[in-house]
Amino acid sequence: MEITPEIQSKLEQLSDKYAALGQDLNSYLEGLLHADVTKYWDYIELDTLLSIQKPKTPYPDEVVFIIYHQITELYFKLAIREFEQIGNQAKIEKAFFIDRVNRINRYFGALINSFEIMVDGMEQKQFLKFRMSLLPASGFQSAQYRLIEIHSTDFINLVHKDIREQMLGEKDIKKLIQYVYWKEGATELKTGKKTLTLSHFEERYIGEFIRLGETCADKNLWQVYLKLPKEDQKDQKVINALKQHDVNVNINWPLAHYKSAVRYLAKDATDIIATGGTNWQKYLPPRFQKRIFFPELWSTDEKDAWGREWVESVLNQ
Repeated sequence: MEITPEIQSKLEQLSDKYAALGQDLNSYLEGLLHADVTKYWDYIELDTLLSIQKPKTPYPDEVVFIIYHQITELYFKLAIREFEQIGNQAKIEKAFFIDRVNRINRYFGALINSFEIMVDGMEQKQFLKFRMSLLPASGFQSAQYRLIEIHSTDFINLVHKDIREQMLGEKDIKKLIQYVYWKEGATELKTGKKTLTLSHFEERYIGEFIRLGETCADKNLWQVYLKLPKEDQKDQKVINALKQHDVNVNINWPLAHYKSAVRYLAKDATDIIATGGTNWQKYLPPRFQKRIFFPELWSTDEKDAWGREWVESVLNQ
């Protein structure tokens, strides 16, 4: 085989690389002789991936339920990587900011647009049977979804709307998290007590949420936006990317779940056992929560009508 100038150049570059590391290139080349080539199934850990669906019941549609939630968590992981890149960028530039926020928007867009794969892919009778075997687990317990919320906005915007105003100016995440909006979604309607779903969730993750809230105080998505030059903050592409993220996470995604709950679960407000005890009828509709990541970007009328048209269209169906 002829050692072309291109191959010679690469060998010299490799020699320089390993010399800088105090390593011998010849040893690495010898190792390369014995190394196996990369195979698709090994690279993506296909055997492992296909083995982690472990249904609790014999109902076939439970596998649909499991796989879609696993896909959801993988998309959440991709989104969190983008938030971390945005927050850790030493000098934020408009093009980078727009690109990364739009990546997050595409991840959520894929999830929202594919939700019917699960909703229309399960028989109601099967769902109601296997769902009972999963108690008290609930999608409410998705920690990555909470991380996305914390990465997105100042923590005050995650405080329950009824006391948000009186908590303005409070910076202590340990105090703010006591009034985080999602706690209401996992309290018993009749007694007002925490469900087991919420107790397990807080026991496992509350410390992580507090640490991230403190870390993100000056580098969540909103704070990074404020670091852009003033003229870039006014750029419509920047604003549109942020508003789309707000709509995706706080309207379209919870309401996709709401539509599913309306279809599969009893409509009696006290009959909530099928969702791990979560109060989905008050927790999921955005018009009740009024959770908005970037309230400064929306008009008063838009905030007043937050999610209402979508909810009404679902109920009319």
